[in-house]
Amino acid sequence: MSESLATKELTGEEVAELHREYVMQSWHKQGEPVMPVKYAKGIYVYDYGGNKYADMSSLLVCSNLGHELPEIVDAIKAQADKMCFMAPAYASEPKSKLAKMIVDLAGNDFYQRVFFTNGGADSNENAIKMARMVTGRQKIFSCYRSYHGSTLGASFASGDWRRFAVEAGGAAPSFVHFMNPNMYEDGFNRGEDDEKVTALYLKCLEDQLIYENPDDVAAILMESIVGANGVILPPKGYMEGVRALCDKYGILMICDEVMAGWCRTGKMFAWQNFDIKPDIFTFAKGVTCGYVPLGGVVVSKRISDYFTDHVLQCGLTYSGHTLACAAGVAAVNYYVEHDIAGHVKEMEGILKPFLEDMQAKHKCVGESRCVGLFAAMTIVKNKETRELMSPYHTANPVMGKIMGALKDKGFLTFGRETNVNICPPLTITADELKAELPKVDEVLTWVDENFCD
Repeated sequence: MSESLATKELTGEEVAELHREYVMQSWHKQGEPVMPVKYAKGIYVYDYGGNKYADMSSLLVCSNLGHELPEIVDAIKAQADKMCFMAPAYASEPKSKLAKMIVDLAGNDFYQRVFFTNGGADSNENAIKMARMVTGRQKIFSCYRSYHGSTLGASFASGDWRRFAVEAGGAAPSFVHFMNPNMYEDGFNRGEDDEKVTALYLKCLEDQLIYENPDDVAAILMESIVGANGVILPPKGYMEGVRALCDKYGILMICDEVMAGWCRTGKMFAWQNFDIKPDIFTFAKGVTCGYVPLGGVVVSKRISDYFTDHVLQCGLTYSGHTLACAAGVAAVNYYVEHDIAGHVKEMEGILKPFLEDMQAKHKCVGESRCVGLFAAMTIVKNKETRELMSPYHTANPVMGKIMGALKDKGFLTFGRETNVNICPPLTITADELKAELPKVDEVLTWVDENFCD
């Protein structure tokens, strides 16, 4: 890079042009149009033209405490003045503090230690390795309706079509997928058919475990609540039933909390919505709100004890990165001191009824799902037949048009397949939420009129 470029203040178009020319863009064809962002503050991001957009997805369900929260920014600055980085073999104050804070929040009667990583995929990757080491077994069960990251093992464990690229030479034989319930798309009604659906899917899972030999299964890896694939809420009793199957066959239960954790559901961790304790759970995203990359694996006392006598064959140069852990301490402290979980439940009282109204009002909304500020709508072409607007592994342009229409109104979010996710920063106020939600109603009306039977 030339010195002139390094010091030059770029225009928005110059930023976008350099991005298109030199940056490999995730999950996109290269060279496509991109929106240059100049700065962000609170729940809003701003482009170079001065346009303001509400970040109604917390970026990738990451910016839980909004943008440029002073408490996190100041913690990073203060730590940078002391020590930016120390290798994992050494103890540092932020890393030691953060590990204890997380264990205490999870429950120090059951959990013991944290292995820090650089992000969510790393966390799931290392959780899989630990499960195999502890059990001496190889097979990992995971859901079809899931996403666990894009590193090799995390991709194999993911169930949605994004795993296909890594399976070019054939699926990894030690990864086994099972179908998790999605009540609406499976033809059931939430609140009416839960018991029946839970029994059906648990029977199918146990049958599959038996056919795969449970003595070969190290772990069942699940998102506590499925996130990117549409905030899929498990039927009542299902997660408890999976926990019971794990106990029956000596299988470890791993809960992926990368997206659903850190007060997103109104609980510090999403697994706390159920009567379970996973043997291992993973986290990332909201632990620093993306200000500095960080993830981790929280393990039970049993697993911690195993690695007291056995070498932990997991290692990352940046594990427990000092700046990242300083940001994590500040973020976690903010969650607790400001009762963010309680605030999220209050905001759920606005968002959930609104989405239920959208489901009742619009032809294009088959089902809405909401827990805390973790929500999604299933967009359908025909409400009577439940025909999805964009079935699995299709690229119906209507969904892109919906996202574009929302963006044009200053409402930034994302979705997968036939879902529109709404997951704003957890610090959003009632007034901010009420100001943004009517934009959704307007776009859904347009969808009804133009794309539904």
